[in-house]
Amino acid sequence: MRADQLDAARVLAPWIVVAHVLGAAIVAWIHAGQIATFQIAAWSAALAATAGLVALRRTGSRHRGDPDASLAMVRATAIEGLALAAVWAAAPVLLHAGTRPQTGIWLVVSVMMTAAAIGAAPMAIAACTFIATLGVAVAVQLAIVTDYPAAVAVLAIAAMLCAACIARARALGALRVGRRTLDERDQTVSLLLREFEDGGADWLWETDASRRVVRANARLAKACGLQRGEIDGMPILQVLAGPSWESGNFAAGLHTLAAKLKARESFRDLRLPVIVGDQERWWEIAASPRYDENGGFCGFRGVGSDVTEQRASADKINRMARYDTLTGLPNRLMLNEALVRAMAEAEKWGSRCAFMMLDLDRFKAVNDTLGHPIGDRLLQRVAKRLAQLMGAGDLCGRLGGDEFGVVVRDAGDTEAVEALAQRIIDSLSRPYEVDQHTLHVGTSVGVAIGPRDGRTAEMLIRSADLALYRSKDAGGGVFHAYEPQLHAQAEERRVLEMALRTALERGEMHLNYQPVVDAGTGSLTGFEALLRWTSPDLGIVSPVKFVPLAEEARLIGPIGEWVLRTACEEAARWPGHLRVAVNVSAEQLQSPAFVATVASALANSGLPAERLELEVTESVFMQGTQATKVLERIIDLGVRLSLDDFGTGYSSLGYLSRTRFSSIKIDRSFVTAASKGVREAIAIIRAVVALARSLGMATTAEGVENEAEHAMVQDFGCTKVQGYYFGRPLPVEEARRLACRDHDAAKAA
Repeated sequence: MRADQLDAARVLAPWIVVAHVLGAAIVAWIHAGQIATFQIAAWSAALAATAGLVALRRTGSRHRGDPDASLAMVRATAIEGLALAAVWAAAPVLLHAGTRPQTGIWLVVSVMMTAAAIGAAPMAIAACTFIATLGVAVAVQLAIVTDYPAAVAVLAIAAMLCAACIARARALGALRVGRRTLDERDQTVSLLLREFEDGGADWLWETDASRRVVRANARLAKACGLQRGEIDGMPILQVLAGPSWESGNFAAGLHTLAAKLKARESFRDLRLPVIVGDQERWWEIAASPRYDENGGFCGFRGVGSDVTEQRASADKINRMARYDTLTGLPNRLMLNEALVRAMAEAEKWGSRCAFMMLDLDRFKAVNDTLGHPIGDRLLQRVAKRLAQLMGAGDLCGRLGGDEFGVVVRDAGDTEAVEALAQRIIDSLSRPYEVDQHTLHVGTSVGVAIGPRDGRTAEMLIRSADLALYRSKDAGGGVFHAYEPQLHAQAEERRVLEMALRTALERGEMHLNYQPVVDAGTGSLTGFEALLRWTSPDLGIVSPVKFVPLAEEARLIGPIGEWVLRTACEEAARWPGHLRVAVNVSAEQLQSPAFVATVASALANSGLPAERLELEVTESVFMQGTQATKVLERIIDLGVRLSLDDFGTGYSSLGYLSRTRFSSIKIDRSFVTAASKGVREAIAIIRAVVALARSLGMATTAEGVENEAEHAMVQDFGCTKVQGYYFGRPLPVEEARRLACRDHDAAKAA
């Protein structure tokens, strides 16, 4: 800005000389014949010399070629204004010759001050110094001759001229700033355009009113794989269509572009495929229509860029968002999108679609025993088999964990859908060879048909989930189709779970105790503690309903701890030879803290460890090695261990021999079947008794209902019996009386 000011002063220098010489000539003409010629000549020469020196100084300024002019350079111009003002201030004194000539000098001085305010405004410091000095000098001279009003008027005029000069200087400065900003912007745009033209994959393009390329640049020609001369005059649509121009098989993006060009509409971010050589590239173009000064359309001007790599990256990200990284199958998001489309088509054409939800059976045992790497490879094998079963209109994917989903677009044939579900079960249930391990897992399937079983994708998935839940309840390895009552059962489960969460703290649970007697003598050996729940809203709730629900809802931990502590406290009141048996779930044994819970219950109640017997089912050993470690630590406390319902699950002599059980309980189903003469049941009971005897374990027959069954299990060699023949589950007071009465009877005998 300072350099601009000094440059403006340099430009104005010749005009300053002309102005002052012209002013001197007017003064000389006014005083011709009134003042001595040598006086006029001397003053005029002094003014011309001063103006000439000022002009020489400005034109020879050191700032020329140096944009960083210092503030001192600008301030030095005040000396120039002061020198010129001094010469003009001397004129009224040196050329005084009466009233008329004096008045003429004042008029010339006023004109010079006004001219300085207007013409010399770019150098505001010099102009204001000239105006202020000259105004003060004239005012002083008028005051000397006691013309005070005129003196005040001169000062006021000088002040206004200085203010006008400063305002004009600021306006000119703002214009200079705007001009420089525009110049810098033009330079920046030019630089960017040069970089744009020279750099990589972007180019400019332009068409005439007939949509033919004009002024094709090298970048566009290179991107098209053509010469500039070939492109000029070629329709832009033909350039972009490439080999498909002759066949007319255009991409959708090209149709959109044609419509925009025809409608003369601006567009941006329009992507379309372009064949360059043997490769398909993706371009992104934008353009706006051009109009001449008369408003006539004269074509389009736009920009294009090659976005093939960006599109490939976007496709990769999109795949990562919609495909499972472990199995390579579609994930939950993509399955949901496919189901939404399938339901929309079914709604449109009045057809049906289906959704299957799959859950692997016994997969958790693989993860827990062999580790997650083996489990992951097993999931990959499962995914491969599942994908091979899919038809043209089917899509399978992984929902998460060991859950998979299948979308069937055409489910008009229900039998075909059910046949697919069975093929899936059969295929996924075949053994897998993974890292020298032979793995056996099955699958359970839930099937829902849309829109019958759900009007939206979310509702259909929910229906399939309910059907899957029913398949799991049935033991797995089967499929079930959704039925309306499943929703009612799910709602019942939800209400039951809500009530179960507060049942313990509200005191709604209690224990009953069923007698266990010696098979030979019939004497009482102990009780089994059985949990009961009486809800004020739901009434008596069967353990068959609420115990599995407690395990699913992760409530079995606190409930099981309460049962253990309550049973130990009650057993401590019984005679010393009676034991108490408490059922323990697999969920409880997954926590290492359960050992401390058992020890605490024994210590707080004062019950000897050998009087506590924990009953576990075979399913405990399907949960991995953690449960076995916990059981071993509990046995080390002196607590007895009983295997409940042996033979009804995944019976294995391996875990039976590895774990120090005190007794084996024979399920009531075998006792009932044996009493009816079922040979398989009789053989199983005899085998279990023989096995227990060889391992030094006792055997307890459950569900003995009458004398005949009692005699039968005695013949088989069972050591203890339990059932309604000897006593139903008793309230705590009755069990306590029975224990004391039996003890007294034994003492009396």
